[in-house]
Amino acid sequence: MGIWESVKIALRALRINKMRTSLTMLGVVIGVGAVIAMVAIGEGAARSIRAQIESFGTNLLVVNAGNSRLRFDGSGTTGRVTSLMPSDAKAIEQRCRDSVALTASVCRGNADAKQGDKSSPGLQIVGATPAYDVVAKWSVEEGRFLNEQDENGRARVAVIGRTTIETLTGDRHTDIVGQSILINRVAFRVIGVLKEKGTGAFGFDQDDLAIIPCSTALHRVFNRKYLSEIDVSAATEADVSLATEQIASLMRERHKLRPPFPDDDDFTVRTLAQFMEAMGAVSGVMTTLLGGIASVSLIVGGIGIMNIMLVSVTERTREIGLRKSVGATSKNILTQFLIEAVVISVLGGAVGVLFGGGASVLIGKALSWKVAISPQTVGLAFGVASGVGLFFGIYPAKRAADLNPIDALRFE
Repeated sequence: MGIWESVKIALRALRINKMRTSLTMLGVVIGVGAVIAMVAIGEGAARSIRAQIESFGTNLLVVNAGNSRLRFDGSGTTGRVTSLMPSDAKAIEQRCRDSVALTASVCRGNADAKQGDKSSPGLQIVGATPAYDVVAKWSVEEGRFLNEQDENGRARVAVIGRTTIETLTGDRHTDIVGQSILINRVAFRVIGVLKEKGTGAFGFDQDDLAIIPCSTALHRVFNRKYLSEIDVSAATEADVSLATEQIASLMRERHKLRPPFPDDDDFTVRTLAQFMEAMGAVSGVMTTLLGGIASVSLIVGGIGIMNIMLVSVTERTREIGLRKSVGATSKNILTQFLIEAVVISVLGGAVGVLFGGGASVLIGKALSWKVAISPQTVGLAFGVASGVGLFFGIYPAKRAADLNPIDALRFE
């Protein structure tokens, strides 16, 4: 008996028990669908992170306080590090001119904002010098950005995002330029509205913030002397490595640090490439973890296939004995039952691909997440599903093939 004859017999047997076949396929459908959906969400998040990082430009460097090699405390930071000062940013701009185009001093924190009877508790406040809009790629949609006069005079002015406007006025398109808002009970005049950036890669609303002069933030809002970071724009992409070396050397000189370097640095200089590498590693681990968790469903589906095939072998014992008595070989029986198991898993995999693709799109729309369904993931999930059917179908098929035809005919 040829392979195609075995396929026909297997399909006929599956059609006879349509409900059982459908329920058996369900485990594979859920498994394949879960793998595709989870990996699509993970890959989509990774691509979104990469796009967001790349949007800052290939010549961006960020100088952070603290050493990334130090042990993190329970809050996830290196402690209350106060190693970066505004004078450090000025020194970088003055002494690294051959490799650095712009620097921006940045201090971050949260404060309560209010206008009238509406408030925005814990609003993200970014204190920055005037070059921040160019270095961090912010655009002003209405009004203007901060200038040197604002920074030097510790002016109480703010440039805010659309979400902040919506929170404080009830309408994100309100013309708020020229009006006053309270930040930690201090009146600030709104001088500009930032162009919308939307939700970031980690689900944070990038438009829910207020940017104020760095000097004002340090002395009137946060009451501190140190910076959160220094954002640096290298003169060209080719100058990034040189800028990194010059900044590190300058900071060690200014902070009177001693070897070994970089272990004893009280700062960290990160480039776009390092950000990409770090985020790629994190997203890769997350995608693998999500895919691994979802793959458990495939194993469960395979066990379901094996159980149902064992039941099928028991129910069709007399049929097997009859077929063997008229000339069917053990290989024919083995092939038929293997085909039945593989057909169940293949059909389940096909439906699972559609289910997973649809589920990932719906989840992405519902949560405003980007998803990325790659052909490689679909092919891998489909292939694994087929392999699961083959693997878990071997034992029932071998059990059927090994039945003695005389004993099988006597089976009640």
